[in-house]
Amino acid sequence: MQNGFIKVAGVTPDVKVADCRYNADRIIEAMERMARKQVALLVTPQLGITAHTCGDLFFQQALIAAAMDELLRIRDASAGSDMITVAGLPVCVGNVLYNAAAVVQNGRILGVVPKQTPPGHGEHDESRHFRSAPEGNITIRIDGADIPFGTRLIFRHDSLPQFAFGVEPGEEPWSDGPGAEGLAAAGATIIAKPAASSETVGKDEYRRGLLAAQSMRLVCGCVYAGAGMGESTTDLVYGGHDLITENGALLAQAPPFSDGCAVSEIDVCKLAEERRRLDIFPAGGEGYTIVPFHCALTPTILTRTVERNPFVPDSDALRRRRCEDIFTIQAHGLKKRLTHTHSKKAVLGISGGLDSCLALLVCVRTMDLMARPRTDVVAVSMPGFGSTKQTRTNAQALCDLLGVSTRNVDITKAVLGHFEDIGHDPADLNVVYENSQARERTQVLMDIANQEEGLVIGTGDLSELALGFATFNGDHMSMYGVNASIPKTLIRYMVRDYAESCGVAALKETLLDILGTPVSPELLPPDEGEIAQKTESIIGPYELHDFFLYYVVRWGFAPAKVFALACYAFEGTYARGEILQWLKVFYHRFFAQQFKRSCLPDGPKVGSVSLSPRGDWRMPSDASSALWMRELEKLQ
Repeated sequence: MQNGFIKVAGVTPDVKVADCRYNADRIIEAMERMARKQVALLVTPQLGITAHTCGDLFFQQALIAAAMDELLRIRDASAGSDMITVAGLPVCVGNVLYNAAAVVQNGRILGVVPKQTPPGHGEHDESRHFRSAPEGNITIRIDGADIPFGTRLIFRHDSLPQFAFGVEPGEEPWSDGPGAEGLAAAGATIIAKPAASSETVGKDEYRRGLLAAQSMRLVCGCVYAGAGMGESTTDLVYGGHDLITENGALLAQAPPFSDGCAVSEIDVCKLAEERRRLDIFPAGGEGYTIVPFHCALTPTILTRTVERNPFVPDSDALRRRRCEDIFTIQAHGLKKRLTHTHSKKAVLGISGGLDSCLALLVCVRTMDLMARPRTDVVAVSMPGFGSTKQTRTNAQALCDLLGVSTRNVDITKAVLGHFEDIGHDPADLNVVYENSQARERTQVLMDIANQEEGLVIGTGDLSELALGFATFNGDHMSMYGVNASIPKTLIRYMVRDYAESCGVAALKETLLDILGTPVSPELLPPDEGEIAQKTESIIGPYELHDFFLYYVVRWGFAPAKVFALACYAFEGTYARGEILQWLKVFYHRFFAQQFKRSCLPDGPKVGSVSLSPRGDWRMPSDASSALWMRELEKLQ
């Protein structure tokens, strides 16, 4: 449960209709099995102690009494365990019978939640046997103990308040009544859903989609346990569908007619952070009773997938669609800026690297969109001390194949003259040596744009902005930065997707060669004709930094959690010490370089993470990183 990951399970034990002893034995077996898996919250189906399909046997006192006896046995079996179990049974309060779910932990019944509105239609005529839940919460006596009873119970961990769950017995996702809404609004990050839904053709897909949608709308996790095959009697067939969803994502499922067990981990801290960010839920929870419980905050062994490239969809089809959508957003954003400024040309530096390659493709797409000739794109090659034959050749080939205008301005002489002006020794390959080239290139672009009555298009990406890996008032500056919210890992996929789909063999070959070129600003002299200055050797692998960026900015995770997730995602690729080393670099640079982001030019937002000072990220330029660095020093 450390770092907010709560291991949950939806399990469908085998049942025999009306055999409470047998059914309780199966629930206890499931409890023992899930405890070994370190599950914190186990949800079993609606009326699982009796079976849901008892019909008019629910009028039999013997069945009601036996169900309560078996609940007490389940309670006793939970002694010594922190795991919470939700088990369904009929509960008689006074002269009224309710379809209810009991919440059991460590030898105690924490609470009992009745079904809000039993259905009275079709084959599901529960209203014949059960009554709707009473208004408000009450207290009932079970085995000499006072037990909270009602639909407005929030079970909350005593030291991890983000772990708060509510129970919605028997409510299908499509009957999304006030139960789930109210529970979420009152602070429940997890909704336990003991259910009994018979199977018909296509219903499993429908159920899955609706449960995912509910978890997204309520920004919560859902644990759904459906009645299983042992319930299949008379006209209805049950499959035991078990589902776990989190904020729209399917984490795990046991499809109908399978093993009846879905286990995963719900990140309750992530859900709480998202609710805070969105501010969609009112504070308070009037009329709700908080039932505290305790579980040890032990490490959680993750079984859920943690993607290495969180900005990149893992599905080929979704990735292609994502790339196309981003191209479209970029092109339409640039179109608006060119139109508004009455710019005759789009001017950009072309280096033969990934970022300028994508920016050029966007400029070409924009001209096509505007029905303007591609020659209105002016791609400027500006070789300097570090330029290699490979990158110059690729840059020129790319421009020729795309049909854009080109200009070549060798900056070597100008930079050497600048060195003489400021008294810098050209043999001293320091930051002055490097940044002078970047600033000279920006001056060239700005002046050519003036000549052409054009607009300078920035090529820098989101990853470089996060790390501040750009020369202030050099490549950091432009008139419109088309790549400003696209991380380096995604740019690679976008260029690759363009290469695979362009239909021009020579263009594909050139783009793939660019993809194979090491990322470099090419500001230091080549080493025997090869690129000597490799960015990832200096600041670390971009796939790590993009991973850090996603969880730091999008979710606001603490360093320890970011580190733990990275170790899990990149196990076998990077050692823990290496991940920690680059995580320290990330935090140091992220804080130290905010001043560059505070004066960024405009650029199109394309995803959920943006570092624009006018939008999603409004950080003080002089904020201290001490708090975060101290936490990093404690990690190993």
